[in-house]
Amino acid sequence: MRLIVARCEVVYTGRLTAVLPEALRLLMIKQDGSVMVHADTGGYKPQNWMTPPTVLEFDGEPLERLVVRKFAGKTEDRLDIRIVEVVSDVTHDMGEAAELEKDGVERHLQEELAAAPHWCGEGFRLVRREWPTDIGPVDLMCRDEEDGWIAVEIKRVATIEAVEQLTRYLDFIRRDPAMDGCRGVLAAQQIKPQARTLAESRGLRCVEVDLAVLRGEREPDLTLFAV
Repeated sequence: MRLIVARCEVVYTGRLTAVLPEALRLLMIKQDGSVMVHADTGGYKPQNWMTPPTVLEFDGEPLERLVVRKFAGKTEDRLDIRIVEVVSDVTHDMGEAAELEKDGVERHLQEELAAAPHWCGEGFRLVRREWPTDIGPVDLMCRDEEDGWIAVEIKRVATIEAVEQLTRYLDFIRRDPAMDGCRGVLAAQQIKPQARTLAESRGLRCVEVDLAVLRGEREPDLTLFAV
């Protein structure tokens, strides 16, 4: 991984045009071709980024310009980074990265819900687990009785961050005109009240599931209605 701290200007062109004016930033260039532009503000999110596969062009020694290109069909996304001053430029050998292991309960919930997607909604049928997107995999992608698309995000405990994550997935998926009506379901063993309120305000469905019930280890709780 190459880490460059530099005073630079960043111009993105593609689906739109965006400019980050000259300032001190961290450029993170990963072995897989990912490029992220960070500032010392804004939390963990980069100000701009490009996911692989990419083509990288380095110009100058010390570095004066970095161009990152990605082809998406007939269009090209492009980051043009003009470097005014390099403060630090280091490369680290990260070795062979171990895959992130998901929480066991979340993995088991995903397996059980993939086998029985009707727990997420009546008439749901599974299309694929770990549906790939450029911003990460959607846990389950399903279709409903009317053949509509449903993205399901699965958590052990769903918080506001889970709602934001599902919202990001939906925003990305809906860019495809064939999936612009995709709906979202948040499935978890426990959904925090604030997360439920936010999810429902965004039109997302919330489903609480019990792993033991999904596995058939116990019967669902019965709801009693007073006459």
